[in-house]
Amino acid sequence: MDRTELGVRGAGGGVGEFRPVADALLYLAGSWRVERTVRDLVGADEGAFTGITTFSPLDGRGLLQEESGTFVWQGVARPAERTLRFLRGAAPGTADVRFADGRPFHDLDLTSGHWTTDHPCAADLYRGEFTVLDADHWRTVWRVAGPAKDLVLTTAYARAD
Repeated sequence: MDRTELGVRGAGGGVGEFRPVADALLYLAGSWRVERTVRDLVGADEGAFTGITTFSPLDGRGLLQEESGTFVWQGVARPAERTLRFLRGAAPGTADVRFADGRPFHDLDLTSGHWTTDHPCAADLYRGEFTVLDADHWRTVWRVAGPAKDLVLTTAYARAD
């Protein structure tokens, strides 16, 4: 697939540049290699997740994201997985992201190549930043703050297919 087919506009490749996406679901579709770091800002612990996430068609309404891999925390490796639903948003560059059970998670708008969103979860606040780097790379940074949490989760995605 070329950049136009993926819905990514623009060329170039300077650090800090965002790549606008005309169609978020078209861009995300397929398989991605995932590398995530998790930093506990209070306890100074660090963890890492490596795996694959696949965005596959979901009944013509959007994409099903299925992620699986290994999470290492305090030297202990464990299998980890999660499932999210990316439903088609009101505009082509947008999506309504939901948990596997259908509960709302956050909105997503990649039309500028960069998006910031919030998800309140009980006493914690998750603030996510999404950045499209090019046709084959994107990144998320989630800051989680609350009475019992102070974390930064940084995830790099690289197209696997």
